[in-house]
Amino acid sequence: MSKFKIIAFFVLGFIVYKVFVAVKDFEVGLDKRIEKVEALGIGEEEEVIGLMMYLGDPEDLLLVEHLLVKNRSKCLDMKKNAEEVSNAYYECAKLNAIVKDGKIITVVEELEVL
Repeated sequence: MSKFKIIAFFVLGFIVYKVFVAVKDFEVGLDKRIEKVEALGIGEEEEVIGLMMYLGDPEDLLLVEHLLVKNRSKCLDMKKNAEEVSNAYYECAKLNAIVKDGKIITVVEELEVL
C-alpha cells in the first residue's frame, strides 16, 4: 500500500505542476498578445470628408462602406459616378472619424452632410 501512496503523490504532484505551468504560460502568452494589439494602435481621431455607402430600405439604411476623400469636390464627383452604376445610397459627409494609414477605421460621428 505504501508504494501506491508514493505513486499517487508523484502523479498528484505532476498534475499540480502541469496546471501551474499551463496557467503561467497562458498569462505570459496573454501579455504578449496584449502588447501586439497595443503596438498596432487604433489611429487618430480627425475631422475628415468621407464618401459613405448605405444599403437597405430608405427608412432603415445601414452603413456598409466608407472612403476617405481629400476634398469636397472630389467626394461629390465620386458620389455622382457611384450613383450612376449602383443602386446603393451614397452620401458625402464631414465626419469625426478614427483614421489610420489614410483609411477611415471607424466613424465616430457624422458632423455635416455635404
